[in-house]
Amino acid sequence: MQIPFFRPIVGEDELNEVNNTLKSGWLTTGAKTKRFEEEFAKAVHAPYAVAVNSCTAALHLAVEALHLQKGEAVLVPTMTFAATAEVVRYLNATPVLVDVLGDTLQINLEDAEERIRKSKIKIVGIIPVHIGGMMVDMFKVQEFAKKHNLWIVEDAAHSFPAAWRRSENEKWKYCGSGDSEVTCFSFYANKTITTGEGGMATTHKENLAERMRIMSLHGISKDAWKRFTSSGSWYYEIVAPGFKYNLTDVASSIGLHQLKKAELFREKREEVANKYIENMKDIEEIELPPTDSNRLHSWHLFYIRLNLEKLKIDRNEFIEKLKERGIMTSVHWMPLHMHPYYREVYGFKESDFEVASKVYKRLVSLPIFPDMRDEEIEYVIKNVRDICRENRN
Repeated sequence: MQIPFFRPIVGEDELNEVNNTLKSGWLTTGAKTKRFEEEFAKAVHAPYAVAVNSCTAALHLAVEALHLQKGEAVLVPTMTFAATAEVVRYLNATPVLVDVLGDTLQINLEDAEERIRKSKIKIVGIIPVHIGGMMVDMFKVQEFAKKHNLWIVEDAAHSFPAAWRRSENEKWKYCGSGDSEVTCFSFYANKTITTGEGGMATTHKENLAERMRIMSLHGISKDAWKRFTSSGSWYYEIVAPGFKYNLTDVASSIGLHQLKKAELFREKREEVANKYIENMKDIEEIELPPTDSNRLHSWHLFYIRLNLEKLKIDRNEFIEKLKERGIMTSVHWMPLHMHPYYREVYGFKESDFEVASKVYKRLVSLPIFPDMRDEEIEYVIKNVRDICRENRN
């Protein structure tokens, strides 16, 4: 049996919408992208949403709109994808990497406190990352940010739809609706919903939404796309040196229908996750991802951590044995401080981030996607169990 790491679901609704867009003659940013923004904003209970061509673009626009400057710094968890920190470098600012918690892999605010104490440059913001789709405790992040006068940009590439609350007596707060300055989502091919390539920034501040919108298309004045419509004009003004980050109507045509299925997709992934948990909880050689009744988990990832002291093989050999059985996996992620750029430029060592350095060597992300069949789930479980048994220390 061959099981991919991810299998996107694109149905007839998406195909028909794309076809209609192609026939309309309007392929780039236009009315469908505007509609996608409006419907996404409603879905996450946010006042404003700005559609862009990637989550990286959304993060870049967010820190630019917040006036991040050279000589300033931003707290970033070392356990994240390249984009979270590189957007800080785009503006010649410094990412201050922070260690993570061993169970959730989320930013460790106690370590962040220590990094602030030792920092010789002004730290102005924090970018928490909702790894795998389980949200960080945003109440604690908000308290931390208020204490240190920091803005918050959430990297929610994994977290749509997702939500959090402080207790079961409270209502859910949806990812993207909260008190953070900006929340950034991804619609890459393997994300919880897809537009092929794409992203979205949500905010409750009109000035930030306006700045991100202008900067997403060359710094051209408001509603630049309308200049080619009957209601627009050829005249436009450049008000800032912007970027080319706009999302097309072709991509938004897919997104409009993916959005309608988002909660169904989440429920299907949750079913897969629950089957994994129920049927692998007795395997002593692995640790399963944490769950929390106060988190509505998007289950973009299902990562396990190997108890290497109980195995005769390492993580890479474990992955290879799954691959030999037709099961594709991934690793999320090699921490930023272990990459050549961050080692060479900032002099980071593995010992500087003890938890992330150790947990990275144990991580394996298993396949999880909405239309994963029972026999595929059972095949993954069986082979994880067999490999653990055959290689028990």
